[in-house]
Amino acid sequence: MDKPLDTRFLAAIRLQRRLVPSFKEYPFCIPAIRNLKRLEFHPSVTFFVGENGIGKSTLIEAIAVKMGFNAEGGSRNFNFNTRPSHSALYKAITAERGIKRPRDGYFLRAESFYNLATEIERLDSNVGLTYFPPPVIDSYGGGGLHEQSHGESFFALLNNRLRGNGLYIFDEPEAALSPRRQMSLLTLMHGLVKKSSQFIISTHSPILLAYPNAQIYSLTTCGMKKIRYTETEHFQITRDFLNRHEKMLEILLKE
Repeated sequence: MDKPLDTRFLAAIRLQRRLVPSFKEYPFCIPAIRNLKRLEFHPSVTFFVGENGIGKSTLIEAIAVKMGFNAEGGSRNFNFNTRPSHSALYKAITAERGIKRPRDGYFLRAESFYNLATEIERLDSNVGLTYFPPPVIDSYGGGGLHEQSHGESFFALLNNRLRGNGLYIFDEPEAALSPRRQMSLLTLMHGLVKKSSQFIISTHSPILLAYPNAQIYSLTTCGMKKIRYTETEHFQITRDFLNRHEKMLEILLKE
């Protein structure tokens, strides 16, 4: 499953500490970022895990913007700005690119997917002009994303838009997906990995984290470290709850 390291589209990022205005200011005060020097990526799948507010989305957003993606999501062709809210972290990092260039790419973030779907509708509002290309929505399965449930529109994007030989950066893609759909996403990811793709994903999903041989970085208040799947809280808490759900509920709901 592993590919030679020189096939990576993004090999690593490095924090240029001389460009950091202050490690007391956001986002540089976040422990995982404050202690960051060089972060290397797996040739196939790299995961970021950690508690809410620990800096996963901030880090993955900076990586996406540094690689040329719109901060609110989409391919490199998207250029819209609903509300400028991304941090200055991308300005202080450098990207170590591999010898190959991706033919495809996408930044998917759960929190701004509605804005992305709205932008696709706006772009397609000009369909019919002689100089305008085919509707953008055709690359997403042809159905209006706002006319589907959140989960259906999410999976329509994942199942139709990603073509392979690409760099795919996901921020909590499981947010709108049922457990069954998350397993389908694993299958989809594996097919794209076999088509020379590279994934960088922030997630809370113990299902997605199970992808074989993936590299997992745990972000904590002490910084960042590599861990194995079975060492993640996501795996351990889910396992313990399912194996002892009655006892766990008794503890959790005790008056």
